[in-house]
Amino acid sequence: KMVDPTLAEMGKNLNEAMKMLEDNQRKAEEENEKKYARKDIPGPLQGSGQDMVSILQLVQNLMHGEEEEEPSQSYRLQNVGEQGHMALLGHSLAAYISVLDRERLRKLTTRILSDTTLWLCRLFRYENGSAYYHEDDREGLLKICRLVIHTRYEDYALEGFNVLYTKQPVIYISSAARTGLGQALCNQLGLPLSCVCRVPCNTMFGSQHQMDVAFLDRLIKDDVEFGKLPLLLVANAGTPGAGHTDKLGRLKELCEQYKMWLHVEGVNLATLALGYVSSSVLAATKCDSMTLTLGSWLGLPAVPAVTLYRHEDPSLSLAAGLTSSQPVEKLRALPLWLSLQYLGHDGIVERIKHASQLSQRLLENLKNLDFIKTSVEDELSSPVVVFKFFQEYSNRDQTSHAAQASTIQRPIISNEGHIYDTFNQWLGEQLAQLVPASGVDVVELEDEGTCVRFSPLMTSAVLGTEMQDIDQLVDCLKMKIPVLTSTLQLREEFEQEVRRTVGLLYIEDLGWPGLGVVRYNYHSDGKNDDKQEKELEKINTELLKKLNELESDLTFSLGPEFGGQKNCVYIGMVTEDLDVSELVETIAATGREIEENSRLLENMTEVVRKGIQEAQLQLQKANEERLLEEGLLRQIPVVGSVLNWFSPFQASPKGRTFNLTAGSLESTESMYVSKAQGTGSTPPPTPTSSLAKQRLPGQKAFKRSLRSSDGFSETSSISHCDDLDKLDQRPPNLSPGQEQGPLEMEREEEQKEVAQAKTDTEDIHSDKSPPDCTKVEDQASQR
Repeated sequence: KMVDPTLAEMGKNLNEAMKMLEDNQRKAEEENEKKYARKDIPGPLQGSGQDMVSILQLVQNLMHGEEEEEPSQSYRLQNVGEQGHMALLGHSLAAYISVLDRERLRKLTTRILSDTTLWLCRLFRYENGSAYYHEDDREGLLKICRLVIHTRYEDYALEGFNVLYTKQPVIYISSAARTGLGQALCNQLGLPLSCVCRVPCNTMFGSQHQMDVAFLDRLIKDDVEFGKLPLLLVANAGTPGAGHTDKLGRLKELCEQYKMWLHVEGVNLATLALGYVSSSVLAATKCDSMTLTLGSWLGLPAVPAVTLYRHEDPSLSLAAGLTSSQPVEKLRALPLWLSLQYLGHDGIVERIKHASQLSQRLLENLKNLDFIKTSVEDELSSPVVVFKFFQEYSNRDQTSHAAQASTIQRPIISNEGHIYDTFNQWLGEQLAQLVPASGVDVVELEDEGTCVRFSPLMTSAVLGTEMQDIDQLVDCLKMKIPVLTSTLQLREEFEQEVRRTVGLLYIEDLGWPGLGVVRYNYHSDGKNDDKQEKELEKINTELLKKLNELESDLTFSLGPEFGGQKNCVYIGMVTEDLDVSELVETIAATGREIEENSRLLENMTEVVRKGIQEAQLQLQKANEERLLEEGLLRQIPVVGSVLNWFSPFQASPKGRTFNLTAGSLESTESMYVSKAQGTGSTPPPTPTSSLAKQRLPGQKAFKRSLRSSDGFSETSSISHCDDLDKLDQRPPNLSPGQEQGPLEMEREEEQKEVAQAKTDTEDIHSDKSPPDCTKVEDQASQR
């Protein structure tokens, strides 16, 4: 059709215009998308990805930190050896094997699982057992509980908690078991906390950490009478704290009597792989299940824990989750399968035996140390050594206690346990810091309190502990024992000295490992509490600074970061040569000095302000007096100059000086008279300790000067020289009753020689012969 050229041109221009608008809008949308991608997508994910070197560098920075950490923290990382590399390789191979076809994967995982289970049952003397591999060491016990519930409650799979409601199950756990174990089981099983029964340990017979079998028997009978079902008993072959083993033989008989399941766990199960096993641990092979933590025992990183159990019904094991039909889950045993083959039987036994030898080496050395108390169940083969610092109350300095009243001794005795806990906490932390390869830690036990634990089966393979580390640990312990004993003995003396000293307040802090805590009391003068608190904090902070500036071996601090007293000076461990009286006197004197200086600075502004006002008044008064003396005419500019020219006026200068110390205005007349500043009020002398002034050269502060033989001989020689000087100044003629010294005897001999020489001279003159001058000169020179 014929189209109007004008309309055609208009349509063409419209299309071009719309195209341009759409292109601009599209470009704007693309730019917005790019901005959105750069803004919201994290940096490592932008672009086409990162290369392998950059990613590994990032992982290294995350592992070790951007800055170098303390050596103790970096040293205590996992000691990954060749066997550790095999375990790490197993994790990589498990991921690679998981991509195989299903049939090949099933055959491979079955072989790995069956081999590993057989090896572990043979190594740890657990015949005809099955194995469950799990990451969390509590997960095996959880699956065992499910298995026992399915076994004892036949309709549990159909009715669920209804069958549990009619007959409540009971799980018995030792009071020495891991903290929170019963609560974790109840949370995972959906049971109330009343289903867990804690069995106390022996208090009269046997070990303090073994389960009381007789008391357990009574508990089971009571639960049966109330219609409950005793389900499972968790026993220990090596308690988490002290490493003691329960009476597994008697417990197994009790479980068979009440048809209960016996599960055993603990570090002492590792000794089942050795040639000689104690009878108490060997009884664990008769239990229904046990949990092994091979990773810490053999130093294998990221290997699963293993729960060995005996059960005849595979369907119930499948229902409880102990077995799985998924081949990928069976690959959990692959790292352990590789590591066990790499170590072999000799390597496994050697590592466990080495850990036991380390314990024996430490235990033998601890027996020869005073003030060290051990809590070891079987000294011949115990793999866990628990010890603590302890000093009998009767062994302390009786003279210091005899001076105390009975009212003072009772709180000391009652608080003695808390003090020992604090000291042993400090001892364990010091040993772990000085010898990090030993792996010692601090443990809280119910009866013994705070103790230091050495469990090489859990740490030696990881940290690479050797015999020289044990020797170093013993040496450090020998150095710390005198410090602990001296601090414990001087702690009471320090308290008495502080309580007797005016201006100091003793703060009772049983959680502080040191000599004690002291606070300088600020003498309030009617101020509000907030201002007093600020002044107290200021004085004690400055006091701490002054004490740290002294050259001493003591450590002064503000105390622990959390839980400590405020505005106090905490004094750390001390040695036996500490002079407590000098220390307390120095603290009190330094505190008084700081208080006086702070008061002087505080009052300086007010004193200066009043002095300025008084000076202004005196100046005004002086101007008025000068006006009266000179007269009105002398104040007129021109007339006053002419009058002063013909009749000069002599005025005496009247100056004033402001004494900051006295806070008063004084006349300067004495300055014009004597050309020197007159003596006014002087500040009080700085209080110092009189004992500190007697310090010998090179002797540090707060040290008693021990009298040695050298010091005594030096003192004797000095006194002897003084006696000689006095003898030189004594007149030759001694009065009757006075002792004649060596110098007086010399003078008498000299006088005799002079008299003899005179006699010889007179004899020569009497002979009327010329004297022999040479002879006389020789005699004179000899005299």
